[in-house]
Amino acid sequence: MRRTAEIVLSVIGALIYGFFAFIGVSMVWLFNQETFWDQTSEELKQQPDINSGDVEVALEALQGSGQGSGWFLIIASVIAVIMGIVAIILVKGNKKPKAAGIILIVAAVLGSLTVLGIFGGIFLLIAGIMCLARKAPPANTVTE
Repeated sequence: MRRTAEIVLSVIGALIYGFFAFIGVSMVWLFNQETFWDQTSEELKQQPDINSGDVEVALEALQGSGQGSGWFLIIASVIAVIMGIVAIILVKGNKKPKAAGIILIVAAVLGSLTVLGIFGGIFLLIAGIMCLARKAPPANTVTE
């Protein structure tokens, strides 16, 4: 039985989570740029209705939470991508479609809840359900 649809959906889902990992890397990189924070701080201090002490406190909190969020996004997305790749390997050649389906469903649920990657999760979930639902056609046996 050909499992082309499951493989294509899994690849699309893994690519979407790969994009989220790229966003996480970009967040970590951006939040480590001192020039960005200096320019942002100066720009906010020029606002007449914002206290300069409040600006420093807010930017420090934002910088700390942004780096943590970026690393969390990277880790969760990479885990979803790895699970998708493992499932693709299991589906290819119709080796273990049931195991691949379970892996895809787990990756879809965990990825959707942690990364809020609902679109990537939908692709992985559909591929996982297809892996579990589709059965190989019975072999034609001729009896005489």
